[in-house]
Amino acid sequence: MAKYKLEYLWLDGYTPVANLRGKTKVADFDEFPTLDQIPEWGFDGSSTQQAEGGDSDCMLKPVAVYPDASRSGNAAIIMCEVMLPDGTPHPSNTRAGIPDDADAWFGFEQEYFLFQDGRPVGWPGAGYPDPQGEYYCGVGNDAVGDVARQIVEEHLDLCLAAGINHEGINAEVAKGQWEFQIFGKGSANCADQMWVARYLLQRCAEQYGVNVEYHCKPFTGDWNGSGMHCNFSTERMREEGGEPYFKSLMDAFEKFREEHIAVYGPDNHLRLTGLHETQSIDMFSWGIADRGASIRVPHAFANNDWKGYLEDRRPNSQGDPYAIAGRVLQTLQSVS
Repeated sequence: MAKYKLEYLWLDGYTPVANLRGKTKVADFDEFPTLDQIPEWGFDGSSTQQAEGGDSDCMLKPVAVYPDASRSGNAAIIMCEVMLPDGTPHPSNTRAGIPDDADAWFGFEQEYFLFQDGRPVGWPGAGYPDPQGEYYCGVGNDAVGDVARQIVEEHLDLCLAAGINHEGINAEVAKGQWEFQIFGKGSANCADQMWVARYLLQRCAEQYGVNVEYHCKPFTGDWNGSGMHCNFSTERMREEGGEPYFKSLMDAFEKFREEHIAVYGPDNHLRLTGLHETQSIDMFSWGIADRGASIRVPHAFANNDWKGYLEDRRPNSQGDPYAIAGRVLQTLQSVS
């Protein structure tokens, strides 16, 4: 038997953006534990805006287990759902509301800024850096700045060590802005991985005195905001497709525009302005290879009898991947 450090992760009850919370249980296992070996655990919901002090017990139900290379020795990250003591999902549990579809595929593109001393890493002490243009996929200290490259590379290694299906990283359009991509099969799999990847990024940045800024528009001006573009497909989209079905999907996405915007992250009106590769928040559009549309249709999709995946460009960087995946699946399942 060996001692394992198990970091239980969950989302608190803060709104409009839930925070990651984590606490460690030490337990004995013969080898790396499987999900069915991880026990449920409780926590004080009155300290996370999930319960009152007079009835404060909430429960953590493990849903996924990942190796944790951010800690020495035997360690694992346990992603959890928050449950009420009677075993029903807590009202803050957005994962529980995702429709079941084992054949759904999601890919999230998480953009974010790295901040130090209240400003993006690599920015001058006062004023602004040079305008956008040289930073996207940039190389060199002038383009990416200070410790940013080291943080994103260490984060990539931690995600790969955890078995997260991390698909890549790049410097983004604004200086100090970065992106990573996660892919997963199944209704909640990609969202589980995204929350754990966010956790690992924040833990990595801690070591450098750097904060991860997920706000979709942390400063005004002629700078791109941060999104979390949602790429999605179902078996029907991949195997059957067809232009009539595609257009019925777009009609449904337009019909439920407000419902999508409601769960695509707060302050999105600051980002979805019709500028900086966005469609206006009060409009819906789709277009082939159009990064200024609500839904970008890849050339490969249109050229393959309208089969494959689509990209919803409206979710922002603070969005909850569980809520986003749930809303997308609800809309897809509304089309007969």
